Amino acid sequence: MLSDFLKKSNIIAVVGVSRNKEKYGYRVYKALKNAGYRVYPINPNADYIDNDKCFPSLSSLPVKVDVVVTVVPPKVTQKVVEEMARLGLKKLWMQPGSESDEVIARAKALGIEFVAKMCFVVDGLNEDLNELAFKV
Repeated sequence: MLSDFLKKSNIIAVVGVSRNKEKYGYRVYKALKNAGYRVYPINPNADYIDNDKCFPSLSSLPVKVDVVVTVVPPKVTQKVVEEMARLGLKKLWMQPGSESDEVIARAKALGIEFVAKMCFVVDGLNEDLNELAFKV
């Protein structure tokens, strides 16, 4: 169910967080933080995003997350799906553009619940929150 992905108690990892405030990787991360989620940024090429410690991979996180959000090309999402399976993570939200038929098939085969072709912020959060969250 979609509501299982959106619960405020979920701990979320955003894979593909960018230091560039104009990119969706940054905007999605910031929107989730502004919405009150406990969220971890994943980017192997950044140590910090807005003074928040950035992690190189899901495996390097200090906690087990409930939902993984990908804002990366499908080839990277494919690797994320494999890492999720190794770590026992079961919920994946693929931002538009980060999914492919191959990734979707692999997630299904591994028993990973997923959302694809929907934006966590635009389609998932309510409009009032969207206005607040996207003012970064």
